[in-house]
Amino acid sequence: MMSGGNYTTIDNQNVSGAVPAVPDQGQVTVKFNDSSLQTFPPSGTQGKITGGSQPPRDADDTFSKPISGSDETPQQDVLERIKDSLFPFRGTFNERTADTPDLYGPFWICTTLIFVAASIGTFVTYVAHKIHKKEWNYDINLVTWSAGLFYGYVTIVPLGLYVVLKYFSVPSGLVQLLCLYGYSLFVFIPALCLSIVPLEIFRWVIAGVAGFMSASFVALNLRAHIKSAGERWILIVASIFLLQLALSVILKLYLFTVTV
Repeated sequence: MMSGGNYTTIDNQNVSGAVPAVPDQGQVTVKFNDSSLQTFPPSGTQGKITGGSQPPRDADDTFSKPISGSDETPQQDVLERIKDSLFPFRGTFNERTADTPDLYGPFWICTTLIFVAASIGTFVTYVAHKIHKKEWNYDINLVTWSAGLFYGYVTIVPLGLYVVLKYFSVPSGLVQLLCLYGYSLFVFIPALCLSIVPLEIFRWVIAGVAGFMSASFVALNLRAHIKSAGERWILIVASIFLLQLALSVILKLYLFTVTV
């Protein structure tokens, strides 16, 4: 080392001797213990994420459960209630539908009645005119008249009865009354189909039997509830029965009767 020029000289041998070279030992393998690793996702995880592609255990499975308001359940209920309407003397319809009255069945029963009344009435009238070799014209008023009759009856009559029962402090529900009256009209569907038989006496019998079954169905199912109105319950039940019979007479005169 020379101090005059401010230069410093380092011996290469000394430097190389201070840092010894590391010999090449080949490929080094590093091993980890299995206990220090975790599988992903962890097998014991509880929560929203679980192993595999399965949904979480505590996820909301609302969409996987059957909905009570699906189409299958109402259809099954409607079929059972239609069967009950064809056995009017049981008088248990109100009890069975007290918790779950529906308007699905009454709506489609009225709609089917309108279609059947218009189609059967048109067909019978057409055949009668052809037999007598007379000119036939389609009556569009038959559809509108049938719609007004059935929809109006199944709405106005239960509403009026609901007001009357409320006046006499009789426990009743409007939806339940609409349900009862709607199903009471089902018996007129097969009756209208049988009206194609070209015998006037037979049509009167069919209309009378259908009217009696429908009237009995309504009256017997309401009798137990209307008894709480006191001595006037007989008058109310009789009025309900006669009003339903009047409907069958109207149907006989305007739908079961063929005029040429």
